[in-house]
Amino acid sequence: MSIPFNRPYLVGRELHNIAQAHADGHLSGDGMFTRRCHAWLEQRIGARRALLTHSCTGALEMAAILLGLRPGDEVIMPSFTFVSTANAFVLRGAVPVFVDIRPDTLNIDETLIESAITPRTRAICVVHYAGVACEMDAIMDIAARHGLEVVEDAAQAIFSSYKGRALGGIGDLAALSFHETKNVIAGEGGALLVNDPALVERAEIIREKGTNRSKFFRGEVDKYTWVDLGSSYLPSELVAAFLAAQLEQGDDITARRLAIWQRYHAWAEPLEAQGVLRRPVIPAACTHNAHMYYILLNDSAQRDAFIARMKAAGIGTVFHYVPLHSSPAGRRYARAHGSMRHTDRVSDCLVRLPLWIGLEDHQDHVMQVAGGILADHGVFGAWSQSGCGNAADGTEGW
Repeated sequence: MSIPFNRPYLVGRELHNIAQAHADGHLSGDGMFTRRCHAWLEQRIGARRALLTHSCTGALEMAAILLGLRPGDEVIMPSFTFVSTANAFVLRGAVPVFVDIRPDTLNIDETLIESAITPRTRAICVVHYAGVACEMDAIMDIAARHGLEVVEDAAQAIFSSYKGRALGGIGDLAALSFHETKNVIAGEGGALLVNDPALVERAEIIREKGTNRSKFFRGEVDKYTWVDLGSSYLPSELVAAFLAAQLEQGDDITARRLAIWQRYHAWAEPLEAQGVLRRPVIPAACTHNAHMYYILLNDSAQRDAFIARMKAAGIGTVFHYVPLHSSPAGRRYARAHGSMRHTDRVSDCLVRLPLWIGLEDHQDHVMQVAGGILADHGVFGAWSQSGCGNAADGTEGW
């Protein structure tokens, strides 16, 4: 039996929608299905304007342009994130300034942000890791006091919320991902969410190659022309047609993923109590979307051995980010502010278990195999009581 780490899920109407787009004679961007996706995102998340993009990377790049960044400007962000979070700002000449993450949620540590602010700081870019919200009230308060913009990298966070507010609808700008590894998918794809009304018109222009083409199609100008910076960030209508079907079934997708997540969480509870691993931490103010289920082991050797033995059993498990501050480009284009000890340790210890709709039929097997490996001290090695896996509150051993 082979169980992959991820398997894309179809809700059933994706190919029907694609055929309909073809029958309607509109396969390039901004057709009926794109408009349907925009309306859904604006209503569900509460964004002033939602704009589909070809990727979350594209949405972040648009955000960087909208911020008006200049060479030497600084953007505070975590190092424990995908390269696009930083690269989007580096492309505008800005300098990512990395601060450490919290040991509980693995999100940016909001208590470290203020000390990283300099006269060159222009924005804070937060990443809602695993679909669990950053401490947004504190972060928005810091930004307001220092005149900074806030960008939410909500690539993993659709259908998640913070104190009842949808993630992606809190900061000035936000980016979503619909990559095939996400909860709601289109193969590739993303969206820019614009919550600051002053940025809406320019966002449309940037997305349309720097032209006022959107105004032309609304009948607001008699012709369109080049008016600003921009590029081709639109996805095709085929992508939007696929995505529309997924969004409309998003609540069902989330419920099914949460059921899988909860089974893992219950299975891992006694292992956490024994000090074998540490489970994800979900603060009371956060409603998450079951984007992933990870466990934290004690060190990279144990993590790598676990992944290797799971692979030998035909089960796909993976680690996650190599911290950006320790990467070649991170050392070249960015800088770290203060210690990165939690970031480094999480990178060494974290392993993600399979989580996809359809796994329900195989999850017992995954947990049985994983539990056997974790319990096999004689072969796998004794578990330390001082590493990443220690303490249910996520504080000891970090």
